[in-house]
Amino acid sequence: MRSGTEPVTARSDLELRRLLSRIFLVLFVGAVVLFAVLAALASPGPAPNQGTYAFFAALCAGFAGITGLDLLVIRRRLAAGQGRDRADSERRV
Repeated sequence: MRSGTEPVTARSDLELRRLLSRIFLVLFVGAVVLFAVLAALASPGPAPNQGTYAFFAALCAGFAGITGLDLLVIRRRLAAGQGRDRADSERRV
């Protein structure tokens, strides 16, 4: 049983979420490139070796994929008008 209206009326600040997703997408893609270059230059000897850098490149690629998917969700929600209206947030202040 619900006790309050927060779950019904809560709205996400999609503009801020989109900005953060864009920043982190660039950072994760940059990290993928960096770790891929380091993996190509590393020797197969003791750690950090090619496998370590390849693992981190794959991990950052996964995070970049999640961030890209989040940007698609945000775009769909903004197109549907689910974002927080500026007029609505100014009325509550």
